[in-house]
Amino acid sequence: MEHIVIIGNGISGISAARHIRKLSDKTITVISAETDHFFSRTALMYVYMGHMQFDHIKPYEDYFWEKNQINLRRGYVNKVDTDKKELLLDNYTTIQYDKLIIATGSKPNKFGWPGQDLQGVQGLYSKQDLDLLEQNTKAINRAVIVGGGLIGIELAEMLRSRNIPVTFLVREKSFWNGVLPDGESEMINKHILEHHIDLRLASNLKQIIPDDNGRVKAIEIQETGEIIDCQLVGLTAGVSPNISFLKDSGIELGRGVKVNRLLETSAPDVYAIGDCAEQHEPIGNRRPIEAVWYTGRMMGETVAQTICGNPLEYKPGHWFNSAKFLDIEYQTYGWVFSKPREGEQHFHWMHKDEKKCITINYDINSRKFIGINNFGIRMRHEVFDKWLTEERSVDYVLENLKEANFDPEFFKKHEKEILQAFTNQSLQIA
Repeated sequence: MEHIVIIGNGISGISAARHIRKLSDKTITVISAETDHFFSRTALMYVYMGHMQFDHIKPYEDYFWEKNQINLRRGYVNKVDTDKKELLLDNYTTIQYDKLIIATGSKPNKFGWPGQDLQGVQGLYSKQDLDLLEQNTKAINRAVIVGGGLIGIELAEMLRSRNIPVTFLVREKSFWNGVLPDGESEMINKHILEHHIDLRLASNLKQIIPDDNGRVKAIEIQETGEIIDCQLVGLTAGVSPNISFLKDSGIELGRGVKVNRLLETSAPDVYAIGDCAEQHEPIGNRRPIEAVWYTGRMMGETVAQTICGNPLEYKPGHWFNSAKFLDIEYQTYGWVFSKPREGEQHFHWMHKDEKKCITINYDINSRKFIGINNFGIRMRHEVFDKWLTEERSVDYVLENLKEANFDPEFFKKHEKEILQAFTNQSLQIA
């Protein structure tokens, strides 16, 4: 029986395992040092906040794996020998494979800051990070978060749920303004401050200062020299592919594991998926490395087809993503860049409560709809995916926007107001 070994039990690896099992009776082994069973990484924050217990974020019962003949192995892989088709684990045991899937995800970035390895300094990615956060936040007076973005804002919300004062260092002049247009970014700035988070824009970390016991006691801001006392430093300045164990494997590496459209690496019968995979050539406007839950799931489903004899290229379709900025939900469909590209125009509408807004990107000449950002208004993915495929005009999208809305019953609708604002903007441009 062909043996498929998967390194990593996150969404990518487990999606691959499940779909290989649906398609075949191959022997499947999943290796992970993080946890015994797969869990929803995006829900870790709710465990810390007391909304859920850890068992609640495991999508499958513990008996699921044995029932479906998916073997689980706890351990770190120290080395991959592609000539022998063999893995060396941290306990010096070996595992043979016929086909190997690398799905090892990401690790938090560190940039050589003095004190970055002190006790009380950590990232937020793994179950071990969550457990460490529980220990590191007992009876503390203040936390400092270094780095804006989605993980940083999640950590800020987690800490504020326990009434821990938070200082949030963001190197950009406005929160996530490399991704969000100005109006949206400024709205999120205000929302962060409303949650009593000490937001410091255009501020970089210079150093983390230890106490006499090797634990963090303060940080220094690069630009001002200000010292801020704290007992926790959260490093959330992005993530990088977790691939250091592959450096002597002979597999071609860049920032991640280099793959083609079939998610094949340079080594025979070795594939890479999820956060750790790097496309040789980006797909459309997408980045070569996509550290996104949705794309990880898609890659797992795609590589399962290839491994089971139905070669299938990774074609993720139209870009989409979702997140939450404290109380404000965010969705994006298609492409909305922080600044319109040549030949493109942004339409921006914001509600008077400054908690809801949309930005639509469209082609000035053809008026083709290119993408939308939604904040505080829920919109249906399948509707926008259809409109993007059909290359609908911006006028069509706005006239039919109510079809996409799926806010709960009795929520106030804003489509007429949005359409009127667009009409007014179009008249001004004309």
